[in-house]
Amino acid sequence: MFQGETAITIDDKGRLAVPTAYRELISGLSAGRLVFTYNPFETGCLWLFPLNEWETVRDQVNALPNVKAVHRALQMKLVGAAAHVEPDSAGRVLVPASQRMAAGIEKKAVLLGMGTKFELWSEQAHLAKIRQTIGEDEISDAMMNLKL
Repeated sequence: MFQGETAITIDDKGRLAVPTAYRELISGLSAGRLVFTYNPFETGCLWLFPLNEWETVRDQVNALPNVKAVHRALQMKLVGAAAHVEPDSAGRVLVPASQRMAAGIEKKAVLLGMGTKFELWSEQAHLAKIRQTIGEDEISDAMMNLKL
């Protein structure tokens, strides 16, 4: 399970170094193979899945009936944009240029471990999101049972 927040620098070639703490885990889960795609729910953020986790998500999304526009939009943003990457010998992966541009990810970014996947945020979008508080009127029924 991935968790934690890491400040990341995207190099001039568009690569990010996968934090060493995750490299062995990723290698064991998916032989180092990863998949970048758009986060369809948040701007300024990409998702990065180990291949095995991605295949489960991909199959669920592709199983949605494509007669609904929202299903087609989800399929386009997740499956249509999926880019397979593998770390080089230095543990770096290339973040697709089109995805970096669409998400506004430049030199400074933030990598969040989110359980079964990572989120790669532009530094500005992450700061804006993290500074937002959750209001009382936004608390869901499921959140009411949390012991925080």
